[in-house]
Amino acid sequence: MVPPPPGSWNRDMASNPSSTWRAAGDNTSGSPLRTDSDPAARAQYRLYHEILKFRDDNPRITNRAVAERFGVKSRTVENIQTRRSYYEKPPLPDSTVPPSHTAEPRATSDTGQASLQSQHAPPNLPSPTDGKLKLPIRVSPAPPRTLELPSYARGRARPRSSSEAQTAPPTSSLETQPAVVQTPVRPFSPAGKANQKARYELGKWPAQPVPGPQPSAQLPLPPQTPQIPQKNSLASSHYSPRRLGDEVLEYLHKKGYSKTEAMLRRESTYQDPEGRPIFHSLTDQGGSKYFRSYDLIKEWILTDNLEVYKTELKRLLWPLFVYCFLELVGEFYPRDSEQFFAKYRGMFEREHPDDLRALSSISLPEHAQSNEVAKLYRGSKYRLSISLMAFSTMLEFLETHREDGGTVILNVIQNRINLFTMDRNKSSEYSLSAIMAKGTTDLEMPGEDEGIPGHYPGSANTSVNAPEVLTRLALGPAHREQELMEDVRAELLEEDAKNPPLPGRNTLVEEMSKTIKQEPDEDTPNRDAVPLPPSTARDVAMEVQKIKENRDRFPIPLRSGGVGPGVSVVMYTFHNTHGNINCVEFSGDLNLVAAGTAESYIRIQTLDGSPLPSQTDKQSTSTRRLIGHSAPVYGLSFSPAATPPQNSPAHYPPNATNARVLLSASSDKTIRLWSLDTYTCLVNYKGHDKAVWDISWGPFGHYFVSASSDKSARLWSSDHIAPLRIFAGHDNDVVCLTWHPNGAYVFTGSDDRTVRMWDVARGTAVRLFTGHTEHITAISAAPNGKLVASADTAGSIIIWDITTGRRKKRMRGHGKGGIWSLDWSVESSVIVSGGADDTVRVWDVPLQTPDSMSSQPGAGAAGGKTNADVQGAQKVGGESSAAAAAAAAAAGQQQAKTGAKKGKDVFVTPDQISCFPTKKSTVYKTAFTRQNLVLAASAFMP
Repeated sequence: MVPPPPGSWNRDMASNPSSTWRAAGDNTSGSPLRTDSDPAARAQYRLYHEILKFRDDNPRITNRAVAERFGVKSRTVENIQTRRSYYEKPPLPDSTVPPSHTAEPRATSDTGQASLQSQHAPPNLPSPTDGKLKLPIRVSPAPPRTLELPSYARGRARPRSSSEAQTAPPTSSLETQPAVVQTPVRPFSPAGKANQKARYELGKWPAQPVPGPQPSAQLPLPPQTPQIPQKNSLASSHYSPRRLGDEVLEYLHKKGYSKTEAMLRRESTYQDPEGRPIFHSLTDQGGSKYFRSYDLIKEWILTDNLEVYKTELKRLLWPLFVYCFLELVGEFYPRDSEQFFAKYRGMFEREHPDDLRALSSISLPEHAQSNEVAKLYRGSKYRLSISLMAFSTMLEFLETHREDGGTVILNVIQNRINLFTMDRNKSSEYSLSAIMAKGTTDLEMPGEDEGIPGHYPGSANTSVNAPEVLTRLALGPAHREQELMEDVRAELLEEDAKNPPLPGRNTLVEEMSKTIKQEPDEDTPNRDAVPLPPSTARDVAMEVQKIKENRDRFPIPLRSGGVGPGVSVVMYTFHNTHGNINCVEFSGDLNLVAAGTAESYIRIQTLDGSPLPSQTDKQSTSTRRLIGHSAPVYGLSFSPAATPPQNSPAHYPPNATNARVLLSASSDKTIRLWSLDTYTCLVNYKGHDKAVWDISWGPFGHYFVSASSDKSARLWSSDHIAPLRIFAGHDNDVVCLTWHPNGAYVFTGSDDRTVRMWDVARGTAVRLFTGHTEHITAISAAPNGKLVASADTAGSIIIWDITTGRRKKRMRGHGKGGIWSLDWSVESSVIVSGGADDTVRVWDVPLQTPDSMSSQPGAGAAGGKTNADVQGAQKVGGESSAAAAAAAAAAGQQQAKTGAKKGKDVFVTPDQISCFPTKKSTVYKTAFTRQNLVLAASAFMP
């Protein structure tokens, strides 16, 4: 076989890319069909090029779908991808393709093989041969190719006509063999198959006869141009969806399927001529209806509504956002749900970061079924209280815009939200005066009853059908045993005789009558419910010393008017800690300070630097380490103590009023009791399943309570190794706690942003306080037993009324990072706080101004801002708040001089009396003594 000349090819090779020969040196020119002069061949190349381009543009579409689109076989699509280099170049225009010459096969051999040779000679001239065969052929620049025909295709020549027989020249003996036939190649034969398969496919087509030897021989038949079917036959006018639907309806009518026919006719009325659905209402538009509906209510509340209603109606946006998002997920609109969540989540990043973080991973119904936050919202209704007038205004607006999305919002409110309407009483927080006093800066502050599932304000019963009745509490002072009070009275009489009081002061006996309740009443807790061990001489000495300290204290008036007394703070700073300290605690006798460290030990030292007393170690030092925990220590508590008397009676035991033991809580899940006489561990209490965050002795000793990461608090007795009560009900870690002054109740603060009040005797929750927008970090009960204060990581302090369970006021001034310590003055009129913003702040609790519930922007120190233009002299409760305004302005100027940190937007309420900034010292502990002196402990962190 003679190899083809350089650059030569023919159409048979183009139709069968698996051919042996290729154009010499042609590696990038693509398929020869690209430059073929035959229009049908170029059309075939264009088709293959379009298939390859469409396949590259749509990688997700299967080969079968591509084949159906272009009317070819799936194998053809696969072979086109395999021979990408043949068809990747765009086809040339017809004007750029030069004419070519097609060769006709003329010679055969006795072996049945036909030679297709191309010669470089002018058309219609004899081909140079060896003299044995001279046939007039038309020359083509295509390379020669030999194809072996099947046996059944050999000799099947078309009968010649009489004209052809007369003009035919004489032939040689070779013409007696079966004639060579030019067989057209199938337009869509699979490329890349073996030659044997290609020859078999060629044999399936009808053979064409060999034309006569005359110069005007008939040209071979050109390849058939493929007929590309339509993408969808129903898209034609003959089979339009409308006509097809009519034919189906006619068929159903003939067969008597009347119900099916009626249903189909109903559905057909909501379709256009192309078969697409026509939406007559917003509720039929799939996931987009929630976008339009939420935009409708949001724009109305924030821009088109009256200012007096924005405060309470804005609280409705969060539950609507959550439930619209969950509806999109439940109705299987994953892309719409993601877009909806990303579009509106920015409005709630500050108040609900944890819920947003939990909901962000939901995109499918299966995710919502396994997500804890989603299950909480889907399983309960969100409770919210608004005024009756605001509710009526909103309802009228939604009814007016039913077709624009009002129906969707009404359905969500009806099925997912419990709305409670309140009357605008003069004394209500929903009154016009109260709403206007709040301003616009507390819009993110939730109500006491708001939440999921929500509750009646103050009630710990979160059931939907819970009665609007609060549990009766006994908040009065505890009644002590009669023998103890008689011994204390005798000691006080003897002390009054030795040291008479100064003129104008009460005697110790008179002071005892004012502070200690002699006879029990209905407001006194039952002493038998929480039994205490029999009193000892140490208890008598403690009670006497407490009465002395209470009489000789530095008085703080109940109403300071915002100016307040000149409170001073004694700061104890730890150096060279390298961030190792987790907690600090002062002893009640003002003699010791203890620090819990991240290295699992406790460091104890005296406040005045004197040596620590020890019964076992002769060499005294001013500091000691208590080693026993195997993880960081996060909580400390000294046993109840009092300052030692100047002249202790002879019958008092040694160090009668000093702290005797120390409790420590660690993340190793244990609580340890340490002796302050031998500095050794006495008891190791185990019961919590996770880390223990806080620990506190009861007001009378013997009992203590712990808070843990296992979402529970536990009541312990020093003489029992197992807990006596388990207070379970929080949804997250319990991080802080405090006792009620009468020892009958315990308050716990949790990362679920709630404060719960527990009955020690029954072990049940009796109050639930909600309203914080961040994690709670500190909590403290007032000595009068009527108020409790809690602080969070946002720098806010909320005062709660225990009896009603409602929020009394909110104070702001600390920077972000957390308020880590709170304490009350003896009169329950002043609070001192310290936190991560390196400041100690003093607050006026009784001051009631409109600014107590709102915040005023200004300039301040340590991340704080104080408004020098506090709203003038506003009359509140018959008293002028001009003094409060002046005090706040003065505090802001003083703080600005101490070095204000620019760029931080922190608000300070006018009820802040004073601020004491430190120099890079994080405040861990603040405490009022019984004489109204303020102690604070910090760690210097350069």
